[in-house]
Amino acid sequence: MKALTPEFRVSFPNVFKPQVNKFNNREEYTVVAVFPLGADLSKLKEAAEAAIIAKWGADKKKWPSKLRTPFRDQAEKAKNVDGKQVLPQGFEEGAIFMNLKSNKKPGLVDASNEDIIDSSEFYPGCWARASINAYAYDAAGNTGVSFGLNNLQKLRDGEPLGGKTLAQDDFAPVATGGSANAVSASDIFS
Repeated sequence: MKALTPEFRVSFPNVFKPQVNKFNNREEYTVVAVFPLGADLSKLKEAAEAAIIAKWGADKKKWPSKLRTPFRDQAEKAKNVDGKQVLPQGFEEGAIFMNLKSNKKPGLVDASNEDIIDSSEFYPGCWARASINAYAYDAAGNTGVSFGLNNLQKLRDGEPLGGKTLAQDDFAPVATGGSANAVSASDIFS
């Protein structure tokens, strides 16, 4: 079942070039969708349930007892730092994140629906939404439901995650037309 996610913060985007999945050795395009606390995920839950019903039927008693779900608590990402559990920048306890992936390159557009071709425009920390497909699986002893990534739309910029800043935030426009050596060396330290 196809669905559109609510707005999320982008983390670990690999949407321009696939990465090899260490578990199945396949190339995949991926993005981690980091939803804000309280995000309305009801449409995604409906899509997930529809995929489960399509695979195992409407009788919940016939569903596998241990179904994996794509809805994961961001607290899972906490790391032990000096004896304390610390969440990565942009993550918050009690909020949900999801791993979205595809073996085909997703389409990527901006808020005006124009193609994004510069990889620096879609970065960890920007805000986006995704077109996804819910599917149920039963493979190698694992059963559950997941979301396949179709396309992405960048909605707006956000504070970059991981300490990297945008070049536009580090620099101001510079007037051009003068000589590069217009200031003497002694003036630099005055």
